[in-house]
Amino acid sequence: MNGDAEVLSAPVEVMAPAGATWRRALLIFALALALLFALYSRTVESLVDIWWRSETFAHGFLIAPISLWLIWTRRRHVARLVPTPDWLGLVALAAACLAWLVGAAGQAQVVQQYAFVAMIPALVVAVLGRNVARTLAFPLAFLFLAVPIGEALIPPLMNWTADFTVTALRLSGIPVYREGTFFTIPSGNWSVVEGCSGLRYLIASVTVGVLYAYLTYTRVSKRLFFIALSIGVPILANGLRAYMIVMIAHLSDMKLALGIDHLIYGWLFFGLVMLLLFWIGSYWRDPAEADARADASPRVAPLRRMPFGMAGTALIALLVAAASPIWAARLDRVNMATVAPALPAPEARGGWALEPASITSWRPHYEGAAASVLQAYRKGDRVVVLYLGYYRNQRRGAELLTTTNLMVVQKHPVWENVGEQERVEATGFGDTAIRETRLRSSTQRLLIWDWFRISDTDTTNRYLGKLLLARDRLLARGDDAVEIMMATPYQLPQFAEGERTLREFMRDMLPSLQATIAQAATHTVVSQVSGKP
Repeated sequence: MNGDAEVLSAPVEVMAPAGATWRRALLIFALALALLFALYSRTVESLVDIWWRSETFAHGFLIAPISLWLIWTRRRHVARLVPTPDWLGLVALAAACLAWLVGAAGQAQVVQQYAFVAMIPALVVAVLGRNVARTLAFPLAFLFLAVPIGEALIPPLMNWTADFTVTALRLSGIPVYREGTFFTIPSGNWSVVEGCSGLRYLIASVTVGVLYAYLTYTRVSKRLFFIALSIGVPILANGLRAYMIVMIAHLSDMKLALGIDHLIYGWLFFGLVMLLLFWIGSYWRDPAEADARADASPRVAPLRRMPFGMAGTALIALLVAAASPIWAARLDRVNMATVAPALPAPEARGGWALEPASITSWRPHYEGAAASVLQAYRKGDRVVVLYLGYYRNQRRGAELLTTTNLMVVQKHPVWENVGEQERVEATGFGDTAIRETRLRSSTQRLLIWDWFRISDTDTTNRYLGKLLLARDRLLARGDDAVEIMMATPYQLPQFAEGERTLREFMRDMLPSLQATIAQAATHTVVSQVSGKP
């Protein structure tokens, strides 16, 4: 018994000067973290820029202070630990840096942002050790909520809100005519736009719900259940909010719930829903942890030490972190083509002829193309507008796969997007995935088919497109990508006639399209710089 007591007490004596050890460890980590922010300053700037200009993601400014406060609340638990460098952190940091490089190659800003945030806990493991990171697991994980993400959810949330509102109105006995996210009732016209999707409510609810679950519960099952409620409740509440606003306006003869009242009622209702959710959740809260045990318990012995010490590990971590931005800059030089693509109008085939007259006022909202062409074709009484947007040397403000490239912007003074869907079309040269979009104005309706061509692959999947671009840039193949879009006027009773027109045009003109795109792509082969750094 005495021998065991001596063995157990030995580590406590060796690790007695904890204050000096932690002061040195925190100084080294702070310097390493500051240099990490400097290496990835552009990614940090992109995060702050989105927080600043978007009300949806303005909560990002609060994430880091909240995380620091959560770390402060765990200080007594951390003080028990011995900061020890860990090779696992270097592996995790290298993986995060590789993910950042892939994101940079594919112009996927959100991947770069997530990868950068992942570097922070990886650096904690590398310099301070996995025991410290495990103790601070939630505060470190909470940092990921600072990444602005969720815009891909806007279309399905808009459709769900429209579905819920229209169904509720019909159950209330009000006749509704619906087209896409636009609907008409006897008292007026309504539409579900991006601001009505409920994304702001959802992101705010998830952020606050995750924090509430961590502070209120200790069991993982309870935390996960409350987080699930924080996701489901705001989606349902947004549908109810939209329905009540329409009903208030309808019953008040369109005098209430319009303009600023629309927003006030919405946020007031959302606030009441969240208060109700937290009040209900408080009934099964767990007792708070007792910090007294942390003060009385002995310090935890370190894992196997790294041979080059804490400062050496931090230096190696920074060298690993510096490799990705250096390599990304080299890829930019290697893939930079010096000649703009030549993109003439595709040659008319299959009985189609160039139509000099304009057949529509609509123009796609695609920006930054290195070359583009918008040409109308006619075959008998059928007309089709073809748009090709060729992207090369892609960068922010001049890239194909971005959420700012749209068929029509929200609240356009003339055109409205009344629905879109994915489908597969047989062209005679294989099946092609296309996106079908319907636009309308006061004088015309347009049926549009479009898809991307990236690295000889036709797709409508933006995630696959980003991966293809990343692969091509990493292999020094350039970053050429093309938007292919064709539109034809249609009338509601003859919707299928518009599809037949586009189908015939696609089959007749596809060889000419391929030849035009291939001709533009040849400049990439002969005009890239040598690739020497």
